[in-house]
Amino acid sequence: MSTENLTQKEAIEKLKQLSEKAGTCMFCTDLTTLPITARPMSVRETDEEGNLWFLSSADSHKNFEISEDNRVQLLFMNNTDYEYLSVFGKAFIYKDKSLIEEKWTPIANAWFEDGKEDPKVSVIRVTPDETYYWDTKAGKVVSFLTFAAAAITGKKTDNSDGVEGNLDI
Repeated sequence: MSTENLTQKEAIEKLKQLSEKAGTCMFCTDLTTLPITARPMSVRETDEEGNLWFLSSADSHKNFEISEDNRVQLLFMNNTDYEYLSVFGKAFIYKDKSLIEEKWTPIANAWFEDGKEDPKVSVIRVTPDETYYWDTKAGKVVSFLTFAAAAITGKKTDNSDGVEGNLDI
C-alpha cells in the first residue's frame, strides 16, 4: 500500500469521485458520546469546493444533534471497487427554499410527505476538516487476482496495488 496525499483540486476531485460513487455513507453525530450515533445517509452532491450536501428532516435526531455539536464523521464504503473514504468535518443546516429546490431529488419524495414543499425538509452541508481515503490503483479485478494468488500460493501479498492518503481540501 503506497501513500499519496492529495491537495486542492486533486483532493476535491478524489473526494467527489469516491463519495458520489459510494453514494451512501454512515453519517455519525454526537461524537463525544459512546456508542457514536450513526445512520445511513445518501450524499446528494459533492460540490466543486469539497462540501458534501444531504437532504434531511428538520425534526430528526441527526439535525438536533448537529444543532448541539456540529462535528460529524462520514464513512463511505464502496466494497465493489475497494474504495473507502473517511470525512471528519462540520455540518451546517439550512431551511432556505431556494437551496432546497437546488438540492432536491425525486428520490427524496419517499421521505417527505409533501415533497420539497414539506416544512420538515432541510439541507445539510458538511465542510471537511480532515479527510482520508483508501483506494486501489489497478481496480478490483487486479486486486482480487493478487489476493487470490496469495491465497493459493500461501505467499503474502505486498498489497502494492493499493493507495491511501490525506485529502487536503
